[in-house]
Amino acid sequence: MSDSTPAGHTGISGRATALWFPEAGRCALRAEALPDPRADEALVETLYSGVSRGTETLVFMGKVPESERARMRGPNMAGDFTFPVKYGYAAVGRVVAGPGNLIGRHVFCLHPHQDRFVAPVAMLSALPEGLAPERAVLAANMETALNIVWDAAIQPGDTVAVFGAGTVGALVAYLSASIAGTETTLIDPNAGRAALAQQLGVAFCASGYEGPFDVAVNASGSDKALATAIESAGQEARIVEASWHGAGNAAIPLGGSFHARRLSVVSSQVGSIPPSHRARWTFSRRMAKALELLADARLDALISGDTSFTELEDAYPGILSSPDTLCHRIRY
Repeated sequence: MSDSTPAGHTGISGRATALWFPEAGRCALRAEALPDPRADEALVETLYSGVSRGTETLVFMGKVPESERARMRGPNMAGDFTFPVKYGYAAVGRVVAGPGNLIGRHVFCLHPHQDRFVAPVAMLSALPEGLAPERAVLAANMETALNIVWDAAIQPGDTVAVFGAGTVGALVAYLSASIAGTETTLIDPNAGRAALAQQLGVAFCASGYEGPFDVAVNASGSDKALATAIESAGQEARIVEASWHGAGNAAIPLGGSFHARRLSVVSSQVGSIPPSHRARWTFSRRMAKALELLADARLDALISGDTSFTELEDAYPGILSSPDTLCHRIRY
């Protein structure tokens, strides 16, 4: 976080302001110098970024397990999970310097909350024609949801249960419901999420879901939801655990009829492309598809709030702690 311009750079990129976590539970806006973009890099002026409540809460509170710190590193984060750290992965901006074919283009980048940044061109995904930059902050969440649907191997006609009506869970249900013949139910104890499900065209259940289902996804972050999924699963059903519990433990009830019903519980993590797609899909192709899938204006319902970047230092803890937060958008 040096304030000096790196040697060998002319300083045309100037300075930037970024959100840092100096210690667990505290954040601060800090100024820093930017290097000039090299031949394979671009300078981006941020328009919006999105707060991913689940993961960012674990980072903010210092609950990233030591065993997962290397895998959890964002491609453009700075510092370390032992603090201070700069973290985030949903930035949308306009290219102002770099390759001529990108100048003026709107792009998405896995980058922390920062008003200007320099990043490798390979990490920038140009927004498709017609996709509003305001909605593109959902790209990382959509990419995760797409990966989960691949891991779940949802087929036409399946009965699908999605536990957890957070941003990722709602997007999984939205994608599942678009598969021909599926009967998809979004399940969340917060009855207020029924309106969100209705806007996305998905059936909703707040309590008493009985199944049986063919495929279930747990995106709730709750092991109680996982227990409910196991209890209500159909014979030889597939259950995808898409929650990440950080340093916490989750109980999995493997007694009763679990083995007799030959249930499968599998994990899903966006850091790897599923084996079913790995031979043909790259991370850039997956991100491009995620951006395409954001064309539906109904997905604006997942933007639960909007805050100016200059106010983020004070607002950030409340954004994370509010149970009403889905994807919170930051304006620059």
